[in-house]
Amino acid sequence: MNGLEICPFIRDLPKVELHVHIEGTLTPALRWKLALRNNIKLPYATFEELIDSYKVTYNHRKEVNGDDGRPTFLEAYFAGCQVLITEDDFYDLGMEYLSRCAEMNVRYCEPFLDTQAHIERGIPASTVLNGFLHAQQDGAKKYGVKSNWIFCFLRDRPLQEGLDAYAAARPWARLSDGTGKGLFHAVGLAANEFESPPLRFEKGFRIAKKDGLHVTLHCDVDQKDAAEHVREAIFDVCSGQGTERIDHGLNVLDQPDLVPALNQRGIGLTLCPHAYHRRQSTETLFPKIKKLIEENVKLCINSDDPTYMHDVWIDGNMQKVYTYCALSKADMVRLGKNGVEMCWADEQTKKELMVELDQVDVSE
Repeated sequence: MNGLEICPFIRDLPKVELHVHIEGTLTPALRWKLALRNNIKLPYATFEELIDSYKVTYNHRKEVNGDDGRPTFLEAYFAGCQVLITEDDFYDLGMEYLSRCAEMNVRYCEPFLDTQAHIERGIPASTVLNGFLHAQQDGAKKYGVKSNWIFCFLRDRPLQEGLDAYAAARPWARLSDGTGKGLFHAVGLAANEFESPPLRFEKGFRIAKKDGLHVTLHCDVDQKDAAEHVREAIFDVCSGQGTERIDHGLNVLDQPDLVPALNQRGIGLTLCPHAYHRRQSTETLFPKIKKLIEENVKLCINSDDPTYMHDVWIDGNMQKVYTYCALSKADMVRLGKNGVEMCWADEQTKKELMVELDQVDVSE
């Protein structure tokens, strides 16, 4: 946060989080605990060394920036996953995130999950999904935080592997025929986007849409062909209907026809400012976000992978936008309402969230 503190207004603002990878919320403390519980040897002699390992700014992508000797973000992310073995581990991960949501006044969230990275380690999909399902249920009861989750295809893996993973996970979906356990209600994309455009997974999107699920697509920032990936997400996927949301998508500003297309099609962006701030200066990044707001792009603010991004969570991301975009309290409430409008909660939940936001004091 570079000395920036979260003010009481941002702290207390009712929040919706639509872009957070659940494994990216694995704290050093929980990672250490699970390693001990599962007898997994970490490459750190002490807990303090583990904590220090999170202070680095990772090489975001070797394939674009070259290898400078630092680990990439994804290497660190998947190394952390090695401690997740049992259903209780996934449950604890989910519950710890939902507990943190309650502390930050996140009233509703839609976390990303995947099973492919765990299946390849020999962890059954049912272990992953049951752990998160029970966290979803208990988190609502214990913390008052409602959640509907998003199943992701790993875009650096073969399509068929992703389709097989979805088929195995399908009983945990909220299906249009009323069946399914109700853990996840949408599909998306995760992992390395390099030379892997959204249309590679068109078959998966069509299957999910037929099942009654929503579709949201990662379009990473400043990746190779980033703007073209945004264009595919808007115009081409889902048989030309386009995605319902775009995760990141900041490169929409690179081509002049893309912002009007977002607005015409009603596609919102789930931005994660600190993720970009690690690589772009304050003077470069936040005018872009301000421009999107001024051009009436529907966007909301989220955390992405907070424990691997200097421990900056949704409240810290919102504070950065509030401060560096010089927004008013009313502007921040509008961003909060965007999140409610963009989310796929039931109508009663959305109504309750809007009432909460309407009651926020926006006097300066």
